[in-house]
Amino acid sequence: MLFKLGFCFIGLILGSVPSLFKTANSQKGFRLHYLIYTVITFILTIALLIIENAFTVSSINQNTNFLFLVFAGFIMSIGVVVPGVSSTVLLMILGVYNIYLFSVSTLDFNVLLPMGIGLLIGGVVFLIIIKYCLEKFHAQTYYSIIGFVLGSIPILYPGFQFDFTGLVSILLFFLGLYICNKIGD
Repeated sequence: MLFKLGFCFIGLILGSVPSLFKTANSQKGFRLHYLIYTVITFILTIALLIIENAFTVSSINQNTNFLFLVFAGFIMSIGVVVPGVSSTVLLMILGVYNIYLFSVSTLDFNVLLPMGIGLLIGGVVFLIIIKYCLEKFHAQTYYSIIGFVLGSIPILYPGFQFDFTGLVSILLFFLGLYICNKIGD
């Protein structure tokens, strides 16, 4: 595409951050020390991005043990439930990303079924954990989510060109900010 829609998504993401801060501070107000949660999760997300870029196809092993695949699905659910965490990175670290992709393309249920079981179990477990964290550690959880959200921006950055496409990309960025600001009101 001529215009880089990634800038619109980045605008939408950055536009949602003030709303997240408002929600984070809704119970006890702003506490400066809570920013450490944002910094830690931001660094974690960037580290996961670096790890993802470091993995190559040749470094993936071919482990298809049923229980291991259930475990891989369980771990993959973290990327589904926690914003900014990449399921791809987690599967690459476990060495099953290529197996998973091949299984999806060929509908190999010998791999997809155990991973699906793990994904469902992990989804429920991590949703319960997040619910607990939001109830007991409301601000800290939201500040952590802000770090994951901000850490996901480099993944979307499509590069910038100093030409008409760049100008439209900037306009798309501000359009995303505007839309999110209007929705957040």
